[in-house]
Parts: sequence; C-alpha cells; structure tokens
Amino acid sequence: MNNSIIQLLVLVGIAVFLILRLRSVLGTREGFEKPEVVQPQRRGPDLEVIEGGPDLDITDHAEDGSDMAKALAAMKRVDPSFHVGEFLGGAKGAYEMILMAFEQGELEGVVPFISEDVFEAFASVIDQREQQGLTIEATFVGLSDLALVDAEFDETTKEAELTVRFKSELAYLVRDKGGDIVEGDPNEIKRQKDVWTFAHDMGSDDPNWRLVATGE
Repeated sequence: MNNSIIQLLVLVGIAVFLILRLRSVLGTREGFEKPEVVQPQRRGPDLEVIEGGPDLDITDHAEDGSDMAKALAAMKRVDPSFHVGEFLGGAKGAYEMILMAFEQGELEGVVPFISEDVFEAFASVIDQREQQGLTIEATFVGLSDLALVDAEFDETTKEAELTVRFKSELAYLVRDKGGDIVEGDPNEIKRQKDVWTFAHDMGSDDPNWRLVATGE
C-alpha cells in the first residue's frame, strides 16, 4: 500500500471521528423543526400580575371582595413584603415544629413562636401527663391538607391574625408507667385536625408570627 492511500485513509478516519464527535455534542435533528421561541419568564400561571386586576396571591386563598381578602390586602399595604403563599409555607413548618415540641414535652425551643397563653396551656397538659406517668411516642408523618380559613387586621394597631386549618397524620402512642399502650395503635396512623391562629404586628421589625390560639 503506497503512501498516498495511507494518507487518504488517515484523513477519512479523522473526518469520521469529527462527524461522530459533533453528533454527540450537538445531537441530531430529524425533519423540519420550527425555531425555538423563547418565552418571557413568569412567576407561574397563577401569579401573573395584571395591571388593575386582582392580587392572585390573595384570591388563591380568599374569595375576591370578601372580608378575608380585604384584610389580606390591608396587611400588604402596611407590609408590602407580606406574601400569603409564603406565610402558609412558613405556617406548615411552624405547625410541625410546635406540634412535635408539645408531644415530646419540650417547649423551650418554640417559646419565640407561641404566645404566653398557648405556652401555659401546653405546659399544663404536659404536666398532667407527667403526673399520670404517661409517655408519648409521636412521629410526624405529614400534612394531608392546609388552608387559610380566616384573616383579620386592625389598621389602628397593625395587628394581624391569620387562622389556618391543618389536617395531619401521626404515628402516635401513649404508654402508661408500665409501658402498656393506653392510646393509639402501632399499626395505624392517627389523623387529626387542628385550627391554629397566628398573630403578628405588621409594623414590627420582628418577622416572626406567633401562635396565639388553638382549636379543632
């Protein structure tokens, strides 16, 4: 085989290598394809801001024009950084944290997030358990539902209150002094509903909302 043939084969090999390399990097296209259209960035289909239209962050959680919607709008006027969706995300985390602190009888870590009245009510139940020799074994499984059910705002004091309904699932057992189960089932999940009210001074530099009331 003469040198010219060898050189030709080398060039062919290099060309094949480059073609394969380009295909691996750029991919392949088959048939006619329309040029890609770059869509303008949006916060999401439910968060599109329409000039003069309703605030979807409010109407996603309260009927437009309702007292609850008006209270939320007033909160936003005082504190433009307030966002209902973000509040509910924070409420979800606060619910799990406070609930598990109560079940485990360790309230110290949640004192900044609960009112004095709620602290005293929780502490009283924890003391009763200890006096009866009961111990709680609880594991938070998750939330099946979360919804804002009420909103109130005092424009004079700038005090805001938001009431949230939680439906949660727990692995939950109560044992007596002897270790026997007196409440709950190790093979079942406990489902419960709580209605909690959080309060906040919208003119305050403190960003924390506090749990001020509990119910079912």
